[in-house]
Amino acid sequence: MFKQKETSREIIIMRGSGEGEESSDSKRSQLGKVRTKSIHPPIESQWLLHPPEEIKPSSSLPKPGIKSMLNYPRKIRNSLKKLGRGKSLRIVLEGVHDPKYEQLVDSLREQLFVEGHLMERQTDYHSLLRFLRMRDFDLSKAKDTFVQYLAWREEYGVDEILKEFKFEEYAEVKKRYPHGYHGVDRNGRPIYIERLGMVDLNALLQATTVDRFVRYHVSEQEKTLNIRFPACSIAAKRHIASITSILDVKGVGMSNFSKTARSLFMEIQKIDSNYYPEILNRLFIVNAGNGFKMLWKALGAFLDARTLAKIHVLGYNYLSNLLEVIDQSNLPSFLGGDCTCSDYGGCLFSDKGPWQNPEILEMLQSTSIMEEIYDSEADSDVASEEAMETSQNEDCGDGGNTEAQKIHALEVALMDSNKEIQALKAALDNTKAVLERLEQHIKALRV
Repeated sequence: MFKQKETSREIIIMRGSGEGEESSDSKRSQLGKVRTKSIHPPIESQWLLHPPEEIKPSSSLPKPGIKSMLNYPRKIRNSLKKLGRGKSLRIVLEGVHDPKYEQLVDSLREQLFVEGHLMERQTDYHSLLRFLRMRDFDLSKAKDTFVQYLAWREEYGVDEILKEFKFEEYAEVKKRYPHGYHGVDRNGRPIYIERLGMVDLNALLQATTVDRFVRYHVSEQEKTLNIRFPACSIAAKRHIASITSILDVKGVGMSNFSKTARSLFMEIQKIDSNYYPEILNRLFIVNAGNGFKMLWKALGAFLDARTLAKIHVLGYNYLSNLLEVIDQSNLPSFLGGDCTCSDYGGCLFSDKGPWQNPEILEMLQSTSIMEEIYDSEADSDVASEEAMETSQNEDCGDGGNTEAQKIHALEVALMDSNKEIQALKAALDNTKAVLERLEQHIKALRV
């Protein structure tokens, strides 16, 4: 009854207005020379949601090398289990890439590789596509933005936050700032909820600091990318890459938007916009009274047009709108749903979702282990193959010094690997020299 058909039509935003309109010839003619910005369809639309009829078995895949490094770093290489109608875990987690967008992603990855920015964990198809969408598929702008993102990760110590940061004040912060993930929408996307009108900012800053809260926010964003999305993909049997968010602003007015609150809001908004783009599918702002409507005019100035087009500001009769995209069992009772999560101290404390399912987490853990094994084997793939051939020949022959032959095979494989590495270094040096000469030529033209 409430199933909503997602659209992939282009939407046009007039800069500064924040109002989205569906494109048509008549409306385009009225826009004239007004600057516009395209609003992309849901990011999942840029994966083919159904796998091709014929999928080559993993045994037929080419051996990893420089080409595969450029084309498919960190993708899921092994089908661990079957889901639904023959969909492998790899297909669900990776998605079947749309060739049109895959070509753009490959072009961006190659540019990053030439400049020495090949980082397997961050240059996967999903991450690069988000940054391409962010810059309207302008390769140059997407590359510059992505390089800034890599620099921020290193400077801010994101990887160290994931390993070392402990947010001991989690429970106290939740009481003073009710927020959290809770269930999935009808399309399988995780739902994120905030009760902004219940935030006690003074008490919050007694429990934590702005810096620690921002670090906690970054750790949650990383968890969403690396755990929540993959878990939701497995549960939904389709690739999931965005969230549905609900912001309850009952009781919010200008008094809530203090200098400290603005500082916190702007810092988080800056991080999300610049470093975690294209994650939001849609945002429902509910219980919006007159006080919030005045505040919204100020808040809207900090948001870009693409984000504004995803936001639906609703008054107090919002329930029917939410039920179009969220099942009542996944909606907390304070928003008109059936769920209370009484065993967990309330819905926003539960972190309810597929990412809490032990079987799904085990599958994700198995996938991670298989990736590490594959990567380790890839480093010595040639050597292992040579050693295997030597062993087979030994078994079929008259015997001999098996250990010596294996060592010799490994030495030969190592020499071949070193030659390939030297050839790659030479190619990179040549590329660098060409770029330096090009830079000098450009400077000379400017003079």
